[in-house]
Amino acid sequence: MKKLLIIALAAGMAISAFAGGARASGQAAGAKPNKDNLKVGFIYIGSIHDEGYTQAHDKGRLALEAMGVKCAYIENVPENADCEKAIRDLIDQGCNVIYTNSFGFMDWTLKVANDSPNVYFGHCSGYKQSDNMSSYFGKIYQARYLAGIAAGYKTRVNKIGYVAAFPIPEVIRGINAFTLGVQSVNSDASVEVIWTNTWYDPAVEKQGAIELLNKGCDIIAQHQDTTAPQIAAQERGAFAVGYNVSTPNAAPNAYLTAPLFHWEMFYVDDVKHVIAGDWKARAYWEGFSNGTVSLDTLTANNDPRAAAAIADAQAKIVSGAFDPFTGPLYDQNGAVKVPAGTKMTDEEIWNMGWFVRGIIGTIPN
Repeated sequence: MKKLLIIALAAGMAISAFAGGARASGQAAGAKPNKDNLKVGFIYIGSIHDEGYTQAHDKGRLALEAMGVKCAYIENVPENADCEKAIRDLIDQGCNVIYTNSFGFMDWTLKVANDSPNVYFGHCSGYKQSDNMSSYFGKIYQARYLAGIAAGYKTRVNKIGYVAAFPIPEVIRGINAFTLGVQSVNSDASVEVIWTNTWYDPAVEKQGAIELLNKGCDIIAQHQDTTAPQIAAQERGAFAVGYNVSTPNAAPNAYLTAPLFHWEMFYVDDVKHVIAGDWKARAYWEGFSNGTVSLDTLTANNDPRAAAAIADAQAKIVSGAFDPFTGPLYDQNGAVKVPAGTKMTDEEIWNMGWFVRGIIGTIPN
C-alpha cells in the first residue's frame, strides 16, 4: 500500500512552497483538454466499494459524470511503478485530466506530468506541484475535532483507541485534532494510538482495534480505509468513530459519527476551470468553509450532550472565531508547542510531526 514518508521529510512539505519539479521536455499526449475533448481519469488506491476512502473519491467521479463529463478509472493500484503504468494507460485511453488519490502516488504522478505537458493532473494529499499538476486535500482535522467531542462525551472509562495508518503529518494532525476535541469536553480522557502501516487491510485494521479494546478502550477511532475497526468495536460492545464516508449500517450498535470527505467539491470545481480555459496548478486545501469536509449525522448511540457542543464548535470554526490548533497546546511531555492565543499556521498544521498531550503512543522515526 502507501509507501511511508518519514516525518523527517516534513520540512519539505510546506503548503506555502510545495516542491514542484521543473517540467521536463516530452511529447504532448494529445491536445490540451477543453469542453469538447475532455475525458477525466482516476487512479484509485482501493476499491470503489471499500465503504471508505476510495468510495468517497468515486462520488466525485459520479458527480462529474452527472455533469456529462466522460470519465474512466482504475482501481486497486499499488504505490509502485504500477501507478505510472496505470496513469499512462489512462492517457492512452484518451484521458487528458487525471487525478491520483493516494499519498504514495505523488512522485509517479509528477513523473508522468513532466512527460505529458498537455495533460492536467491532480494529486491527493501530497505536496508537490508542477505547471500541469495540482495538489489537493481537505481540512479533515476540523471534522476530526468535532468527532473527538462526541467520543469525549461517550467514553465511560476515559480510554479511547485510535487505529492509525502511517506516521505522516496527514495522520498525525488528525489524531491531534481528535484528541483536542476529546479534551475540550473530557480532560481526563486519553487517546492511545496503534500504527498498522497500511491504508487498506481489513484484517490488520481489525486486529489493531482488537489490541486497543484488549487494553480497555471503549471507543475506537480510525484513520483507515475500511469499516473493520468499527466492526471490531461492535463485536466487543464498544463504540466507534468512522472515516471518509457515512457507514452507520456497518456497525449500527457502535457507530457514533464520522469525519467525511466530499471530494466532489474539488473535482467539479477543478474540471469547471478546465472547461472555462482558466485552469492553473494550485495547492487546494479546504474544509468546512466550502463543504469539502463535514461531520456525519450523530446517531442515537451518542451522549445527549454531544449535539449542542458540536454545533457550537463547528459554528466557531466556520466563522473563524476558533481553530482546533489554537494555543495553548502542549506536547506529550508537557512542553508548550503553541503559546496561548496563537493559532498555528496552515504550513505548521500541514507539517505537524508531534503529538499533543493526552496521547499514548509514539511517532516512529
